Amino acid sequence: MKNERILEIISNETKEEICNRDVVTPEIFASVFISKAKEHNFDNLEESVSKYIQRQISHYMQIQDKTSKTADRLSETTNKAIEAIEEKNDDALNEVLVETQNLKKEVEKLKASLYKDELTGCFNRKWLYDNFIEENTKKFKKKGVLGLVDLNYFKLVNDTYGHIIGDKVLIFVAAQLKKTKANVVRYGGDEFLVLFDDKTTVEEAANKLKSLREDLLKKHLKAKDAEFRVSFSIGVAAFKEGDNLDAVIEKADVDMYEDKRRIKERIKGIDV
Repeated sequence: MKNERILEIISNETKEEICNRDVVTPEIFASVFISKAKEHNFDNLEESVSKYIQRQISHYMQIQDKTSKTADRLSETTNKAIEAIEEKNDDALNEVLVETQNLKKEVEKLKASLYKDELTGCFNRKWLYDNFIEENTKKFKKKGVLGLVDLNYFKLVNDTYGHIIGDKVLIFVAAQLKKTKANVVRYGGDEFLVLFDDKTTVEEAANKLKSLREDLLKKHLKAKDAEFRVSFSIGVAAFKEGDNLDAVIEKADVDMYEDKRRIKERIKGIDV
């Protein structure tokens, strides 16, 4: 189980690195994956890595195949629509309308599979780059407020109760963050970005996240016969069009570590 969890972490890091590439072949995915595996000292488990790579490649190939088929159907539907318009065939137009509506649903499903973090259901980095960042840059294309959220004592949760409980904690925290009604991105292992629109001030964003944290601290989470609690630290920074993503995150990171220092003075661990 531990090996599977490490492989999942390596896979997420691989997807984060390749998400902005225009073309990803099985060879590219395997090369990046193996490089990440070596960073985790995982290169001695070649059989496990090979099987995991094949599963991930199969997943990407399925998405690619679905995308290709959807594109072909869209082309066929477009041609039918043109013919129906030229022939003024109302029945054919109605048929095209139904096909277009079905295609739209399939496209939305494909987008969801590309943009969703598999564990938490939050958005992933690809969604962030496609929706907030100018293509081939790290510059924001709109303004708003970024909240950086990092779980406190998360390693202690994993070490004490295991990675399965750790995963459940991530899912639970993600669900709490979604209560902000802002866009929540799983940016790293236990690190999230909460993206508020430009109608929200830095102070309002910080207050919303702090209020969620206080509510979270009142909850007792259970692992078998034990109970524990979790918390997170917060950093907030405004961004405008043209600002660099890394610079904004770094600014929020400075704010977050000061918040982490203060919260850890209040809360010394995960014990109830």
